[in-house]
Amino acid sequence: MRLLTSSLCALVAALSGVGAYASDLVSRPTLTLEGAKSLAATAIHYGHEHGAPGAAVAIVDAGGTVIYVERIDGTFQNAANISIGKARTAVLFGKPTRVFEDLVNKGRYTMLALPEIAPFTPLMGGVPVEIDGQVAGAIGVSGAASAAQDDEIASAAAAQFVKEHAQPPASVTVVPRSTVDAGFEHDTKIVTGEGFRVEASHRTGPGVAELHQQDTDIFYILEGNADLVVGGTVKEPQTIAPGEVRGTAIEGGESRTIGRGDVIVIPRGTPHWFKRVGTPFKYYVVKSSAP
Repeated sequence: MRLLTSSLCALVAALSGVGAYASDLVSRPTLTLEGAKSLAATAIHYGHEHGAPGAAVAIVDAGGTVIYVERIDGTFQNAANISIGKARTAVLFGKPTRVFEDLVNKGRYTMLALPEIAPFTPLMGGVPVEIDGQVAGAIGVSGAASAAQDDEIASAAAAQFVKEHAQPPASVTVVPRSTVDAGFEHDTKIVTGEGFRVEASHRTGPGVAELHQQDTDIFYILEGNADLVVGGTVKEPQTIAPGEVRGTAIEGGESRTIGRGDVIVIPRGTPHWFKRVGTPFKYYVVKSSAP
C-alpha cells in the first residue's frame, strides 16, 4: 500500500473495488516444476556442503501433488517414498513434520491413525514453503545421516527459496503538502506506482472530450463544481497516443453536476467531458491500468 494524504482515503477505497469480479475465488501461490527443481537442487547442494551427500528429496505443490523427486545414488531404496510422505504431510497441515514427530514421541499415538492423509509421515524432514504468508508447497528430505539432518536440509532449502522469491514489503510513499500544492498549478503526477498513478489537477474552463482505452479514471473533487458528461460518442475523435482519444464534445451522453467531496469512477473505454467548470476547480485523479 502507498500512503498519500488523508484526503485520498476515498480514492483508495474506490480503486479497490474496480474490476472486482471474482470475489468468490481465491488466488494462491503454488510451486512450479521449475521452482521445485530449484528447491531440490538447493537442498542437495546444502547436504553436500554439510556432510550429507546422500539423500532423497521430494517436492509437492500447494495441493500436495508430487511434482519432483530426486534420489542421490547410494541412498536407501525407500527414501524417496518417505520424503514424499514428509512433503505431503507438511503441506497439508502447513507445519514442519518435526511437530508431529514430537507429538508422537510425547505419547499422542492417535496421530498415527489419521485416515485422510496417505501416507501420514510424522518424521522430521518435511517443511512447508510459505510465500507471503501462504503455503505454496513443501519439501521432504529423507536418507541423510540422521533425522535431524533431514530436517536441517529441508529447512535450509525452504528458507533460501523463500528468501529468493518472497515479495519485499511495499514501501510507504508520503507526498509533502508543498509538493501536492505545487502540483495543482501544473497538473502534475504526484505518485506513480505499479498499475496506477495519482495526479493533482485543476481546470479553469471546459475541456476536450476524452476516452481512455487502457485507464480507469477515479476523480475526487476538492474544490469547485462542474458539469460532467459521460457516455455517448466522442465528436471529431482523434487518437493522440496509443489508447488515448480526444474530441471536441460528446453526443448523446449523460450530464451530471459534480462538486466538492464527490468521487467519480469512469471505467476505461467510457467517453467523458467537462462541459462546464465553475472556477476554481481542483481534484485528484487516480488512473488505474489494473485489470
